[in-house]
This record gives sequence, structure tokens and C-alpha cells, in this order.
Amino acid sequence: MINRVEKLSLLSEMIAFAKYDKDIKNIEYNFLLGVAKQLEISREDFEYLIEHPINYIHLKSHSERIVQFHRLVLLMNIENNADGNASGVIKLYNFGLRMGLSHESITKVLYLMESFPNKIVPPDVLIDIFKTQYN
Repeated sequence: MINRVEKLSLLSEMIAFAKYDKDIKNIEYNFLLGVAKQLEISREDFEYLIEHPINYIHLKSHSERIVQFHRLVLLMNIENNADGNASGVIKLYNFGLRMGLSHESITKVLYLMESFPNKIVPPDVLIDIFKTQYN
């Protein structure tokens, strides 16, 4: 289980991901707020993180990093559906590498993403991809 500081770091990272292209769109904001609630982060703390990001904390758990990568995939697809911007793929790839995930797995997820409705890779498929590379 991850602690509060790690949760805040995850959320801060997602906010940075959404702000990569300057502004957080309403649909991204609502998604991030939902993630904050899931992580048991108050709205006040969430709002604070938007203006005051905290340092990235590398998660020790490989499974937690995969879950975070999946959240970023969802966030990227929300953003791309909102504005059609394809630069999110490079951004997602770089965030995945920074999290310590294998570039083969990230590449495979990004490739397979195109074959799923709304480019959303189901969690079980994503886990299988990373499990294969991890073993």
C-alpha cells in the first residue's frame, strides 16, 4: 500500500502530465479530481497541488507503477479525445520511462492502444504486457 506522500506525488505527476500543454481542460480536471477521491486526497489538497507541485517520488512497487501508467494512458486519451492532439504519446512514453517501466512494454501498449475502442487498453491486457516484460 502506498502512503500519503506517494499518493500526493502520483497526483502531482498526473497534474503535470495534464498541464504539459499549458492548461488543464475541464474534462481532465474532472478526471483528476476523481483520481484524487480514489486516492483519498481532499479537494483542497488537490487544488493546492495544481499550483504547487511536489517532487516526484519513485514508487517501489512495480504493480503501483503499472496502475499509475494506466491512469496516464486514460488521461492522455481524455485529452486527445478533447482536442485531437497526438503529442501525448511522446509525453506518455517519457513519463513511463521515468517511472522505470520497460521501453518494450510502453511501446507495445502504445502500439496496441490503436486497436482498442477509444484507444483505451483494458487493464488486464496492460497488466499482461508488463508482466511478460517483467518476468
